[in-house]
Amino acid sequence: MKNKTNLPFDKNNYRLMVIGIIVISVGFFIMTLDSEDYGYGFLGLTLGPIIVLLGFIFQFFAIFYKSK
Repeated sequence: MKNKTNLPFDKNNYRLMVIGIIVISVGFFIMTLDSEDYGYGFLGLTLGPIIVLLGFIFQFFAIFYKSK
């Protein structure tokens, strides 16, 4: 008899979720690097939010990923 648990995620899902959290954190860190007043430069308004959005999209992928 197999020792199968009914957990919703396996090791690969958690690994992908950690990668997504790192990508989101990098996006927020990039937003803090902006030298313009109140973050109105390219890093604060364009690059950082795009990376954060990609991180959240990656998180959805990590949640719905099914191992074969």
